[in-house]
Amino acid sequence: MASGTRELTVDLGERSYPIYIGTGLIAQLGEKFAERGFPVKSPILLVTDSAVEGLYASAVEESLRARGYTVARAVVPSGEASKSLEMLDTLVEQALKAGLDRKSTVIALGGGVVGDLAGFVAASYMRGVRFVQIPTTILAHDSSVGGKVAVNHRLAKNIIGAFHQPEFVLYDLDTLASLPMREVRAGLSEVIKHGLIWNAEFVAWCDDNAERLLGLDPDALGYALYEGCKVKSIVVSRDERENDLRAILNLGHTIGHALEAVAGYGELLHGEAIAIGMVGSARLAGRFGYAADIEETTERIFRKFGLPVRIPESCPTDEIMSAMLHDKKFSEGNMVFVVPTAIGSVEIRRDVPSAWVTDIVNGLREGK
Repeated sequence: MASGTRELTVDLGERSYPIYIGTGLIAQLGEKFAERGFPVKSPILLVTDSAVEGLYASAVEESLRARGYTVARAVVPSGEASKSLEMLDTLVEQALKAGLDRKSTVIALGGGVVGDLAGFVAASYMRGVRFVQIPTTILAHDSSVGGKVAVNHRLAKNIIGAFHQPEFVLYDLDTLASLPMREVRAGLSEVIKHGLIWNAEFVAWCDDNAERLLGLDPDALGYALYEGCKVKSIVVSRDERENDLRAILNLGHTIGHALEAVAGYGELLHGEAIAIGMVGSARLAGRFGYAADIEETTERIFRKFGLPVRIPESCPTDEIMSAMLHDKKFSEGNMVFVVPTAIGSVEIRRDVPSAWVTDIVNGLREGK
């Protein structure tokens, strides 16, 4: 690997895998496939989207073909709407036409949408084939690690899915230079989230280094993504299938997913919706009597990074509440929320009164 590359391991016993974070890594992809014993005779399906294809797909294919691999390219429309059963069917058809077998590999080259969709193809094709993540957004530092793959239903996000761990994650920081600023901000929302649930010192570091992160300073960004991935890898290693601890990674997601569904997938970027959701969770902390500075600190840091902290007026409260009922985090008649107990610490509460949530959603409207 290139000098300066940071490496983490997601410890899952025989299914453990590395995360590589650094610059110039796509050019070394074929070498990594060969080192890890990927069979040359089995075709590879490269799944990417219309926004990423022209930027990095050819470089990925060139690196693999230089090592003798056969690669078929599948391109999906950019955006959340591609996470659908219809697109799953299209990709399975392309995999069949390309001759993928049980020893083949599906590569996800793109952001979280591509990673989730391609991962679900890999999980379901022939009951599971190998899978490699090459995230090209900051936001995908979260979704590319941990093996949660899924498509959306019209009523709920990520409701049709599986756990299917990648063989490795290759995070080439050079790909982030092409991101629009709105996506940079949205991605950093999830980076900050990992600090809010696990590491108060990292939250303070992000606060102090906001300008460097927004400017895509490679040293700052590499460190931040390493720290974010480290939290994710620790949690996943301890609770792969979200039986308990892993649910803390859902901070902000109960409200956030509902906002995405109500606004229409793509109207609010995932990181934007989650930022609003995390402010809502911070307000819940106040209802439970936790430290008063949680809400102020959470809202202030997201404002500093240019992220929304209020619900758009176009999203009615009753529709948001209804969408939460379809969320996987609604259980046994009670609302389940990840609630911060301090900056850098959270707990899972299964006793959140819906009236509190309604009040908080109303209070988070734009103009309030």
